[in-house]
Amino acid sequence: MNQQPSLGRSKDKDGGLFKRSFTSLFSLMGLQLGSRLLTFVLNQALLRLASPQAYGTVAIQFELILSTILFLSREGVRNALLRAWPRNTTIHTQGSISNDDHVPALTNLSALPIILGLPVSLATAVVYATLASRNVRHQPYFHVALSAYVFAALSELFSEPMHNRAMGEVRTGARVRAEGLGITCKTLVTYLILLYDSTRPESGEFALVAFALGQLAYSGTVFFSYVYQMGYPTFWPTRLATRQSSRVTASRSTFYLIASQYFDVSSLYLSLTMTGQSLVKHILTEGDKIILSWLSPLDGQGGYAIAVNYGSLVARIVFQPLEEICRVYFSRILCPPAQAKFTSTGAQFDGQSLGQASDILVSLVSIQLACSVLVIVFATVYLPIFLHLFLPSQYSSTSAPEVLAAWIWYIPALAINGVLEAFFSSIATSQDLRRQSRWLVGFSVVFILSAIGFYASGFGDVSLVYANIINLAARIIYAAQYASVFFNRNKTAHRWNASMPTWQFLLTAMLSYLVISMTKIHHQAVILLQEGGRGAILSAVVISHLAQGVGMGLCCIATWWLTSGRYLVKRAPVKTD
Repeated sequence: MNQQPSLGRSKDKDGGLFKRSFTSLFSLMGLQLGSRLLTFVLNQALLRLASPQAYGTVAIQFELILSTILFLSREGVRNALLRAWPRNTTIHTQGSISNDDHVPALTNLSALPIILGLPVSLATAVVYATLASRNVRHQPYFHVALSAYVFAALSELFSEPMHNRAMGEVRTGARVRAEGLGITCKTLVTYLILLYDSTRPESGEFALVAFALGQLAYSGTVFFSYVYQMGYPTFWPTRLATRQSSRVTASRSTFYLIASQYFDVSSLYLSLTMTGQSLVKHILTEGDKIILSWLSPLDGQGGYAIAVNYGSLVARIVFQPLEEICRVYFSRILCPPAQAKFTSTGAQFDGQSLGQASDILVSLVSIQLACSVLVIVFATVYLPIFLHLFLPSQYSSTSAPEVLAAWIWYIPALAINGVLEAFFSSIATSQDLRRQSRWLVGFSVVFILSAIGFYASGFGDVSLVYANIINLAARIIYAAQYASVFFNRNKTAHRWNASMPTWQFLLTAMLSYLVISMTKIHHQAVILLQEGGRGAILSAVVISHLAQGVGMGLCCIATWWLTSGRYLVKRAPVKTD
């Protein structure tokens, strides 16, 4: 049996950072779980009120506009600030951070997304309004809804200074309360407007407006919730009183002379580098929506959108919080001394921190590989029950069922890539980022060619999921290779084979799949669902089939715990005092 890495190595080295990160992870997962369960119930009613055409426009095209504005405006600044924020600033030390000369410069940098957001929003809205198809533009109140989405994106950017401060100080509670309340208000506002619209003679006229006002409610609620908890921030960079002209020389560029009066220049350069790289990453991340907007009709876009909405529930509840906390944790534990930050040749890292980071990274990948096996084994068998129970009837004739089936294989790639790229973004130098950008361009070409090839072969909208899997596989290989080189260069043991699931766990999972998929009760349950629809869910056969899956799932979890899990958490610092 491979020796498993420990999650608890070097308890004292990080000054409780692991404990705070672990607590933050569960807080974010709690936010996602609670808000998603609440909104999932409301969304079930909401989706039955919205047509596939309206939902496709909102969930594919308007969401693409929103994510483009937000991603290009703030992603690079967020990642740079996580690495630059002083390590000793937490919720317990926030009263003294104003004495740190470094913090005002970072506070100014937090306002940069607001400045970038104005031209990005205008350019994105104009380009989209020009290129949108006639069927999209002729929907009721299209331009009103588009304007509301752009305004909502700008409003959300005004929360960035407070969000970055909360993440820098590891104040996860502030973010949990703000975003949890925002998601709830968004869903309620959208649902109530759609409900009112359904009672009117011209039902469906306000569909786009309902989703747009819901997004506005989200951004406004998040902003005022942050303000209530943290006070009004600075929305415009202010001149740094402590920066002396003697610190710069005549040989510096004009840009440097101006920027150094407001920002920490090394952090500014890193954020601009990451912002430039985010354009390529955004095309890869949202490439399916871009291609779908061109190649698929509106009702097909609605079916794909609802499938992605359901399929990404696990990603949003578990993997997204884990990725964000990994960025915070690795940025702090591998943060080099202030005088060595962000050099092109890297910096010397503490050996104990390197060992701890290596163990944590391998352990997280190990856990995600085990979870991926469970998702593939059980989701492929029980997907028909899920579809009959939750998928609205008007979406059954769309591509939603096929896309959901493909998403089962996409979730593992999404999970592993998230953690590996979180590690990469936490330690990469500007040179590393430029090198990755060149590779990402190549990955974009691979994604586009794969999607076109699958479409030409008759796979339909499922082509985008398969192309994304190929794209993420390439990015996983790149990030894993980078991590291996990084640890080897710093003379730290790093063994990816320690993250592989044990043969006992794989055997148990394979036997579980055979038991639940090839027995008579499984075939009887499928036939009952096909003939009786949602009413057959409570039949004895279907319930027995579900109970069988629960039992086999518990056997798999027990096997994983006995062969791997207990070794991973054996020495983890779980004390909360």
